[in-house]
Amino acid sequence: MNEVIQFVTQHGYPLVFLFVLADQAGAPVPAGPMLLAAGALAGQGWIHFLPAFLLGFAASLASNIFWYWIGRSKGATVLSLLCRISLNPESCVRNAGSLFSRYGARSLLVAKFIPGLNTITPPLAGIVRMPLATFLIYDGLGAGIWVGGMIGLGYALSHEIEVLAESAVRMGFFSGMVLIGGLAAFIGWKYAQRQKFLRQIFMARISAAELKEKMERGEEFAVFDVRHPLEFHAEPEIIPGAVYAPLERWKEEDYARLKDKEVIVYCT
Repeated sequence: MNEVIQFVTQHGYPLVFLFVLADQAGAPVPAGPMLLAAGALAGQGWIHFLPAFLLGFAASLASNIFWYWIGRSKGATVLSLLCRISLNPESCVRNAGSLFSRYGARSLLVAKFIPGLNTITPPLAGIVRMPLATFLIYDGLGAGIWVGGMIGLGYALSHEIEVLAESAVRMGFFSGMVLIGGLAAFIGWKYAQRQKFLRQIFMARISAAELKEKMERGEEFAVFDVRHPLEFHAEPEIIPGAVYAPLERWKEEDYARLKDKEVIVYCT
């Protein structure tokens, strides 16, 4: 454990940059604890606050600009990729879309504090063709608030964090195993939640080819496009004969009218 603390102390600046870059790129890397640790190191005089802040800010902005251009060039398909690798699929696009629809560019100010949304909002901004200047202003402010806030909190609590680190050193190997076990348990729990969610939404499915055959046979059924409005406006193409009806607009009577009919719905 002593070696770990010494390593973090010696390589604090590049670790801040790499952790934030990976976190904002969508990798399951916890940048928050690293930023807190950087603040604690700054509070103890091992590193300086400003360089740590600037490196974290630059890493966040660089990753977010990358995702912004991916969203702008690839469209809504990038959201499907992000949701496939996300540990929070049930809160992936719809929650981000709702936040974006309600607050627009201002959502970039708080998205980094909300798990599952920090990686989604930059490509979403690109998908809806938010002007680059607007994106840079709001995302830059959001990155500054997040990085500065986390490092500042670590700085303010540097004494308490030092006490915890000393306790961890005294516990040695056991404390390291507890930390690794806790992280593994968290990831395992989120993965189990994801699998449970996927099992819940698994229902009778139909392929595009099967739907086409049903249409050609003239069978009676209703098709609804239930994508979020942001996704729909990004790619407004729709299956012939389908009705665009996002779930946010459905009411109880709508379900009642369809209970005796064959209904096919699709989203992203």
